[in-house]
Amino acid sequence: MRIALFATCIVDAMYPATARATVKILERLGHEVVFPSGQACCGQMHVNSGYIKEAVPVIANHVNAFDTEDYDVAIAPSGSCVASVKHQHPMVARACGDKDLEARATAVGAKTYELSELLVDVLGVTDAGAQLGSYFPHRVTYHPSCHGMRLLRLGDRQSRLLATVQGIDMAELPEADQCCGFGGTFSMKNADVSSAMLEDKTANIASTGASLCAGGDASCLMHIGGGLSRQGSDVATLHLAEILASTVEEPAAVSGDVLVSIGKATR
Repeated sequence: MRIALFATCIVDAMYPATARATVKILERLGHEVVFPSGQACCGQMHVNSGYIKEAVPVIANHVNAFDTEDYDVAIAPSGSCVASVKHQHPMVARACGDKDLEARATAVGAKTYELSELLVDVLGVTDAGAQLGSYFPHRVTYHPSCHGMRLLRLGDRQSRLLATVQGIDMAELPEADQCCGFGGTFSMKNADVSSAMLEDKTANIASTGASLCAGGDASCLMHIGGGLSRQGSDVATLHLAEILASTVEEPAAVSGDVLVSIGKATR
C-alpha cells in the first residue's frame, strides 16, 4: 500500500522519533510511506477552545494537503488528531456552511487511521513480535488516551499489540480509563484541576512498579512525563510506535528518564 503519514504538530516538533518509528513499522511490513508536504496543524486546539471560524483555514489546509496526494490510506500516531480529522473537520465545515469543504474533509477522514487501528483492522497485525519483530524487555504499563477511547473507539487494540511484543512485561494500570488531565488548553485554563488529575494518574502508574508508561498520544505522554519528572520519578514515557519499532537488533533502550530510541537520544 501507499500510505500517507500525518505526523501531527507535537510529534513533528517534540517527538520526531515517534514519526520515524511509525515509518519503520510500515516499511518493515513492505508498504511505501509518503509525506504530504503541505500538512501542518489539524486545528484540534482551535476547535476544542471554541474558535470555530479560526479553525476553518487550518482545516482547509489539512484537507488540501491530503486530498491532492496520491495514497491509499493516511496514518497518524495520535488518536486525538485522527479524531479531529474524522469528526471535527466535517463538523466545522458543516457549521460554517461550506459544503465543498465538508465533502472533502469527510473523504480525507474516511481514509485516515490511527496507528493501531491501521495495523490491526487494515494490515492484519495481531502479533507484534511475530509480524513486526518487536522486542522490548521492560516492565510497561499502558495509558489509553481519552480521544482514542471515546471518539475513535479503539478499544484494546493498542494494549493487545503491546502485549504481543517479545520480552515485554505488561502491568495493568489502575483506573486506566481516567483522563490524565491534559486535554490540550484545558491543562492551562484549569491548571489546578488538571494537576490534581495528573497526580492521580502518576500515583497509579507508580503503583504498578513499571519502569515505563506507554501510550498512543504524544500529548498525553508529554503531560504524564512532565508530572513524573517533577516528582523525581525514574519512570519514563514512550509512544506505542517506538515500542513496536524496537527490535533485538535496534532496541529502544530505557535508562532512567532518557530514552535511546532507534539510535537517537531524546528526553
